[in-house]
Amino acid sequence: MDLDLLQVRAVSDCSFVINNSFFFQVSPARISYICLGGFTVLFSLVSLLIKEKLYVNEVVLGTAFGIIIGPFGTNIFAPHSWGPSSNTITLEVMRIVLVIGLFAAGVELPSAYMKKHAKSLFVMVVPTMAFGWVVVAAVMYVLFPKLDYISALCIAACLTPTDPVTCAAITHGKFAHQHVREDIRHILLAEAAANDGLAYPFLAISIYLTIETSVQTAIGKWFLVGWLYQVILGTVLGAVLGFLFSKLMKKSLDQGFIDRKSYIAQYLALSIFTMGVASTIGADDLLAAFAAGCAISWDGHFHEQTEHEDFSSVIDYVLNCCCFIYIGAWLPFNAYDSPGYDISPWKLVLLVIAIMIFRRIPFLLAVYKFVPEIACWREALFSGHFGPMGVSAVFVSTLALTRLPTPEDPPANQAQYLATTIQPIVSFVVLGSIIVHGLSIPVFNGLVVSRSRTTSLSKTSTDDSYVMGPVC
Repeated sequence: MDLDLLQVRAVSDCSFVINNSFFFQVSPARISYICLGGFTVLFSLVSLLIKEKLYVNEVVLGTAFGIIIGPFGTNIFAPHSWGPSSNTITLEVMRIVLVIGLFAAGVELPSAYMKKHAKSLFVMVVPTMAFGWVVVAAVMYVLFPKLDYISALCIAACLTPTDPVTCAAITHGKFAHQHVREDIRHILLAEAAANDGLAYPFLAISIYLTIETSVQTAIGKWFLVGWLYQVILGTVLGAVLGFLFSKLMKKSLDQGFIDRKSYIAQYLALSIFTMGVASTIGADDLLAAFAAGCAISWDGHFHEQTEHEDFSSVIDYVLNCCCFIYIGAWLPFNAYDSPGYDISPWKLVLLVIAIMIFRRIPFLLAVYKFVPEIACWREALFSGHFGPMGVSAVFVSTLALTRLPTPEDPPANQAQYLATTIQPIVSFVVLGSIIVHGLSIPVFNGLVVSRSRTTSLSKTSTDDSYVMGPVC
């Protein structure tokens, strides 16, 4: 049949109508589904080769793919083009991924881990975060003179927490299991989960000092809202919910009221339920999710019931792929060279280098003897290096925008200038962290293999499975 007779015409959403019937229906949403699902499918087909042989995980490749399909690549997927709702969508996407990851971290830790390792976690979390917060802010204050120190503290608060999603992707790999002791893997995972929720107080004091006219009022709100209400209430709420559901599920399992699939499904359902309750009342939903995960597996029963199931790993894997594709497409490359706002690529590169060196490593090298899980300075150096910034930094920076005034062009005051510059600075550091921390394992593996061949040439030549021992 002649094509002219089919009366083919284009409609507004790029669909094609043939004889009043839809043939092709092309839209940004549908193309996004193809890209997100297609990447996950293709990566899964070669995941063993890439993750276990090349030691490159979905964090790095997902981000790279997001950049390719983003507005500065093929422009298929552009979160910033969604108008006023783009920040809300970004905030909620990051929140869901973080909450599920934090709940999973709490469940995967050994029973009563937070109680048994409270001293070590306190050293790894509170003073380490405070040190990095102040130091990173000082570096920003020097590199970006238009920022006052309070604004620099606000941006530094976004970069203070260790990202549990990226950390889990690193500490769960084959290389980590072969070369990093279990104590180190557990303490790094627990620290990453705990300090994520504790980013709220660091952000809150900076925001209050920025927008409040009285320092006394700012400190009062910070203590009452930032600490007592958000942190303490969020932790207690999560622990209570986790404890209650632990008892309910154990009773239901003993009575034969719940089947295996429904029991495993609680892994996802409880994390989202806890997030919903905590965020609705304005408490710290991230800490609540982690506390719920710890409480529900406090006696080890929930972990025993789910440890041989792959459901949580599958959920984490799919969410991680989609989340980092989203982050790659979200990165505002056009804002990295903005002379009017005193932002330039060389300053951002210097900032990333300074953060990698000074944010965690000096402090942990100084205090590692107070952390029994860290046996030597090499493990302290390793622990200091692996403080990746990713989903949590994007989440906290987007949350900060909801508390700051809408900026004018040019910004009328320091608060508006902070609102303009916070995401370009944070996003570039996140990109740098994904590259540095995501590719550290392949580099370390190359060094380990090279050293093992140099020191044990005869053994490596006859035994291909030979690997180096732990870090120390």
